[in-house]
Amino acid sequence: MAQISSLFVTRLYHGQLNETRDAIDLAELEQSCLVIAEDDEAGQTWCIENGYPGYTSYASLTDLPWRFPIFADLVKILDHHVAEFVKDLEFDLDGRNLVLEDLWINILPEGGTHSSDIHPHSVISGTTYVAMPEGASALKLEDPRLSRMMAAPTRTKTARTEVQPFVYVKPNVGDVLLWESWLRHEVPMNMAEDERISVSFNYRWD
Repeated sequence: MAQISSLFVTRLYHGQLNETRDAIDLAELEQSCLVIAEDDEAGQTWCIENGYPGYTSYASLTDLPWRFPIFADLVKILDHHVAEFVKDLEFDLDGRNLVLEDLWINILPEGGTHSSDIHPHSVISGTTYVAMPEGASALKLEDPRLSRMMAAPTRTKTARTEVQPFVYVKPNVGDVLLWESWLRHEVPMNMAEDERISVSFNYRWD
C-alpha cells in the first residue's frame, strides 16, 4: 500500500508568556509600550518619514531591556521559549547560544498593515502580543515554497492547514509565536478601531 509522508516541515511555536515561572504583568507591559511610543520623538519621526503606519521603535530604540526593567523581564521569558523551540528544531549549536539580537515595539492603528518580509541574518524570529482588540489582524505566514510551485493548481478551500499556501494565526494577548527567520510573514490590515500592540524580536547564533 502506498505511503505519503511529510518532508521539510516548517515548525511554528505557539506558547504563552506567563506559562513560565517568571510571570509578567501584561497591563504594565501595554502601558510601557504606549508611554515609550509617546516619548520616542525619533521613532515617531522615522515612522512619518518612511510612511510606516502607527509606531515602531525598530529604528530608534535598540536597548529597551536596558532602559526599562519590564523589558528585561520579558527577555528572560523569551529566552526560555526560544530554548524550548531550539530543542524541537534539534539544532546543533556547537557549544554556542542563540541570543537576543533586537527587540522592538509595534503599535498598529486601524487600517494599518505590516508588509511581508523575512529577517535575514537571524535564526529565530517571533512576536508576543500585548493588545489584540476584537477585529485585530492575525499573523499571515507564507509557504516558503510558494514561488516554486509554478504551474501547480490552487488548493481547495477545505485543504489541510499543512498544505495551504498561506496560514493565518490569530493570537491572544500574552501569546508568544516563534518561527525560523527565513519564514515570510506579514500583518494584514488591522480592522479593529483600537490599536494592535505587539513586541517583536530576533535571536542570532552567537
